[in-house]
Amino acid sequence: WLERIKFYDFAGSTVVHSIGGWAALAGAIVVGPRLGKYSKDGRINAIPGHNIPMAALGVFILWLGWFGFNPGSTTAVGGGSFAMICVTTNLSAAGGACTAMLVSWGLFKKPDTSFTLNGALAGLVAITAGCNVMSPAMALLTGCLGGAIVVFSVIAFDRIRVDDPV
Repeated sequence: WLERIKFYDFAGSTVVHSIGGWAALAGAIVVGPRLGKYSKDGRINAIPGHNIPMAALGVFILWLGWFGFNPGSTTAVGGGSFAMICVTTNLSAAGGACTAMLVSWGLFKKPDTSFTLNGALAGLVAITAGCNVMSPAMALLTGCLGGAIVVFSVIAFDRIRVDDPV
């Protein structure tokens, strides 16, 4: 059915990211917020990560691993598509990181490392479905959109009192 309506998902992004994201959202709703995240007077209390260098290392390991996921989905190195998919994947992640940093800086008056790291991941997730058909410029734009969306999504989830510690 999806193929007939021209649904396109090169590297299995829908199965991995969309289904995983919906399951995580359901889990966050069922488990509820961490103690102290939301106060009785309506305030949202930030609970920052305790080890940003380790978070950065984790993001960089995921970023590197994405080169096995996206280009690896071609199952062949010949023909140049493997290299182009590497380029689009990397540009999208970089665009996501830079945009998330700039958006969070604009909103909160300081650059935020956590948002920057999540922006890189958002860029990687955003490019996965179409990484083999996008131009480098469109990959960069895709990552930038993903990076902006992740910042606004965190704000929106806080407003509806869904705590996502990841």
